[in-house]
Amino acid sequence: MEQGYVAEKEIQIMYADTDMMGVIYHGNYVKWLELGRMQLIEDIGYDYVAMERAGYFAPVYNVDVTYKKALKYGDRAFVRTWIEENTGIKTVYAYEIVNGAGEVCTEAKTTLIVVKKVDDEFKPVVFKKTFPEWFQKYEEIKVKK
Repeated sequence: MEQGYVAEKEIQIMYADTDMMGVIYHGNYVKWLELGRMQLIEDIGYDYVAMERAGYFAPVYNVDVTYKKALKYGDRAFVRTWIEENTGIKTVYAYEIVNGAGEVCTEAKTTLIVVKKVDDEFKPVVFKKTFPEWFQKYEEIKVKK
């Protein structure tokens, strides 16, 4: 696997993030994936808010998460994010959430598409045609298998 760009962001784990077992509640991981995705987009010089102002949105189409090792309150954690697939229609972001010792605690993927709001409906658009520079940047930084 050829290395592409990997964004990294530290996650602030709060006591409120834990469940009754004292570990991080599983639903919080999806929020952290978004933090990672936003960090990657910011790192490469793009702005999701600007996309929305132009009338486009990038909803999550699919989420796949595997929990390998529990994180607990007091742990340090980091989300690493990269582009795994970029077809021009959908983008697959891949993630690892690691603890302070560098152990992979969670692996995940999210698939996003781009839509345009027309009246009160959202119509899928081709990312490659709508945002060609952004698409090309993803091609340059994606991890190659």
